[in-house]
Amino acid sequence: MPIRPILEYPHIALRQKAKKVRKIDRSTLVLADDLIDTLYDAGGVGLAANQIGVLRRVIAIQLPEEEPRVYVNPEITYREGERDVEEGCLSVPGYHAIVTRAILIKAKGLDRQSKLVRLRAEGLLAQVLEHEIDHLNGILYLDHLESHQDLIPNQTSSVEVEGIGV
Repeated sequence: MPIRPILEYPHIALRQKAKKVRKIDRSTLVLADDLIDTLYDAGGVGLAANQIGVLRRVIAIQLPEEEPRVYVNPEITYREGERDVEEGCLSVPGYHAIVTRAILIKAKGLDRQSKLVRLRAEGLLAQVLEHEIDHLNGILYLDHLESHQDLIPNQTSSVEVEGIGV
């Protein structure tokens, strides 16, 4: 599948609400595969369809050492607690910030076979689900900051330790 260009802030598609997928057909499955391949190539953990210019409610998640997942029409049905986490975005390269996310979420969506999936998530999975579902609603992690001055430039380093710049 082709690797698609990832749109960067302030591209207008990142601010638009994605449309619900009425039927998981071949075009939806191709989109899902493209999201996974693009996410893998970019080295991220989550990607929403609007980040590649497609206004459909589809996300891909690739947590470390797990198989990639795709959710169609995902939505968060419950949030519990708050925690501050470091977050970045493939559509806002070069920066990260501390944002407030839920400790626990419950979410639902469809898998590739149109089967309803219910999730109870904590930690990184909860954070990624909140982040990517925000994207589908035209919300960027920047919107959770009091000021864009809260953005922290990423450090670049020529030394790599287990894939993490130090």
